[in-house]
Amino acid sequence: MDRGFFIILAAQFLSALADNALLFAAIALLTELSAPDWHTPLLQEFFVISYILLAPFVGPFADSMPKGRVMFISNAVKFVGCVTMLLGLPPLYAYAIVGLGAAAYSPAKYGILTEYLPPSQLVKANSWMEGATVAAIVLGAIIGGLLISPKLIGAMLGDWGLADWLGVPQFAILIIIFLYLGAAWFNLYIPRLPIDHKVPKKNPVFLLYDFWHSFKLLWKDPLGQVSLAVTTLFWGVGATLRLVVLAWAAFNLKFDLTHATQLTAMVAVGIAVGAAVAGKWVKLESSVKVLPAGIVLGLTVIAMIFVTDWRIAMVLMFAVGALAGYFVVPLNALLQHRGHLLMGAGHSIAIQNFNENIGILVLLGIYTFMVGHGVHIHWVIVSFGLFISLAMTVIWRRHRFDEVQ
Repeated sequence: MDRGFFIILAAQFLSALADNALLFAAIALLTELSAPDWHTPLLQEFFVISYILLAPFVGPFADSMPKGRVMFISNAVKFVGCVTMLLGLPPLYAYAIVGLGAAAYSPAKYGILTEYLPPSQLVKANSWMEGATVAAIVLGAIIGGLLISPKLIGAMLGDWGLADWLGVPQFAILIIIFLYLGAAWFNLYIPRLPIDHKVPKKNPVFLLYDFWHSFKLLWKDPLGQVSLAVTTLFWGVGATLRLVVLAWAAFNLKFDLTHATQLTAMVAVGIAVGAAVAGKWVKLESSVKVLPAGIVLGLTVIAMIFVTDWRIAMVLMFAVGALAGYFVVPLNALLQHRGHLLMGAGHSIAIQNFNENIGILVLLGIYTFMVGHGVHIHWVIVSFGLFISLAMTVIWRRHRFDEVQ
């Protein structure tokens, strides 16, 4: 991997770090505003809706110009969303603006890998990218947790004489703004590559038709189908479990939000390790052989309900993350490779985001419904664990049947 790849990696790391820290700052801001509990999962819903609504357009946008420039523009939109949250726009709406930038950013950050690197390096590159993203999730959770700590930051603001001007969540958001600025600086130095698979027309009707054609093409491809199904499931469950872990930590371990973020960080560490193992041992052509790890993941999630000791909880969260990273990274690389061959990197990543965020929207919607109707957190965990295992079993059996045919 050369210098250009690591510049891409650094830009993604800082942008993802800001995204993840901002989530916890926004949750703390909702708490400060005495918002109802169900607003917390709704925050994520507002974020991901842009991925779905803009999917037909962000792929062509990412393929219309050098992807480093796309990443810079998209990061600027995230920056604007963060600033509006600081200036008093309700967190749900401000986080939705950040989601607009994230929706446009994603096809560029993954699409550039398929243009910059040969297929033989894609699994390794994805393990690096997932590792950097996971490191951003880890540090984002830790930094976000520290920045919203009333004891630490509240006392510091008091000592500095800023308590009358800035609340704890507002101070966290101010720090996060500088992270987005750092990401923008790296965006400027991303290698400029030739434009690949540029869309012949910019008419919205044509773009919708082109998206639908590409959508069907990827779902009909046998390898594209299995990898798309798995990544859709993974991200839908992953986004929901991040919030489930916060509620579980409060009930089973009596953790506050600051300490609960450390558990989400441990999941991220596990993902990084699982991704590294997959990057070293799993080849692109044998990616689908990791599917049984997803079945075990669901059963591991169910074990959460029996844990009341924080040390065991940390080990369990690491195991959940390691299993997730091990099975999703190779399939993510496979999906990018098939998409790049069939329709172009930007298009395929936009379709991947469309499917994954429908999964997130649906599962977060179910979780929001459960929270709003007072379903016990243990029943929530069992439901999601069983869903993961059953869904992965169906996907695995379907793929084995297709191989026989």
